[in-house]
Amino acid sequence: MSAAAAKAAMITPSDGTAAAAAAAAAADIVEKFLVASMVPDPETAARYIAEPLKLTFTGGRKFSHPRESTAFNAKRYKWVKKRMERSDVAPGHGETIVYNTGTLYGEWPDGTPFEGNRYVDRFVVCGGKIVQMDVWNDSAERLLTRNGIDA
Repeated sequence: MSAAAAKAAMITPSDGTAAAAAAAAAADIVEKFLVASMVPDPETAARYIAEPLKLTFTGGRKFSHPRESTAFNAKRYKWVKKRMERSDVAPGHGETIVYNTGTLYGEWPDGTPFEGNRYVDRFVVCGGKIVQMDVWNDSAERLLTRNGIDA
């Protein structure tokens, strides 16, 4: 069992119910998607999504496939990876919500390294596929600070 699935199992009933199994499976799908996304390998990541994916990225940018968010990240970062800290799972009626949180690390386009950039990714998983993803992180705040803007 993956780390995300193990964490999901800890926060859901452990009596073998269908909800607990669905929660663990959803967390595992999300973790596999994120690992592939950070390679980056958008085609492998796409194995875990329903098309079209409803992906809302930082700044309200809308995408429908992992290759689009990968292309966006290629402009924003020289490279970027995630330190996944935890997944929190909320089973629902016909869907499971997975929040994955942690920090980003990598390099800005000019080669300056960064780390500790907080993120929250919210996923909706239905029928074993990710149907929606919402992304938030502190990159904009860090870029403001780098440019001398304390807003």
